Amino acid sequence: MPVVDLLELPALIGAYAPLAGLDLGEKTIGVAVSDTTRTVASPLELIRKTKFTDDAAALFKLMASRDAGGIVIGLPVNMDGTEGPRCQSSRAFARNLLRLRPDLPIAFWDERMSSMAVNRVLIEEADVTRARRAELVDKMAAGWILQGALDRLRSLLK
Repeated sequence: MPVVDLLELPALIGAYAPLAGLDLGEKTIGVAVSDTTRTVASPLELIRKTKFTDDAAALFKLMASRDAGGIVIGLPVNMDGTEGPRCQSSRAFARNLLRLRPDLPIAFWDERMSSMAVNRVLIEEADVTRARRAELVDKMAAGWILQGALDRLRSLLK
């Protein structure tokens, strides 16, 4: 199955299967998961990157523990709408996941400004220290990405 449009995900994963959201960092993968009604995204865990097969195994284990049926991956589009090396890396990550699990529905979500928005919340509203922010930002950004996709799905599928 190739990467699909976000609007195709619900039909591919069943009525009450949660979605996983990913924020792909250079050293970590932030993982979030939705509830079964796909209303609320919650940051779940941070996978520290080692090698791809181990990272994928950790991701698949997390997904299985939550019965997640599909993935939304944040796509770091440039502010002008173009795609640079980070987008290429995210697309390659999705292709590699599909080599391991060809049946896994995967969609992308434009993640522009997600990490910046999460940092702002952590600084201004939660007064979180810089060291603690570094631990939280990727998994919270995954929640931000997934929540944006869930909100979009809900608005279009009414």
